[in-house]
Amino acid sequence: MVNIQTHMDFDGQHRAEKLSRFIITLFGIVGLIWGAIIQQFSQTVYILGAGFLLAALVTVPPWPIYRQKPLNWQKARPETTTGASEDKKKKK
Repeated sequence: MVNIQTHMDFDGQHRAEKLSRFIITLFGIVGLIWGAIIQQFSQTVYILGAGFLLAALVTVPPWPIYRQKPLNWQKARPETTTGASEDKKKKK
């Protein structure tokens, strides 16, 4: 069975957000300029839609570039049952 990674690390999330904002802004500006040149607002919307689809394709899947800095979690401390009962006795 193939192990498919389905997560991004925090740095990858930040990178994906910046990239999606850049792509959508770029396509919006280009679409607005092109739509103004040819006097067709629909072309602006189509270009912006293409930018949205490209941004979604590039940033939504958890590509390996978004998983380069995983968090190193600390090991869990062993739970002691005597500590909890001693705290209850002290409160009484």
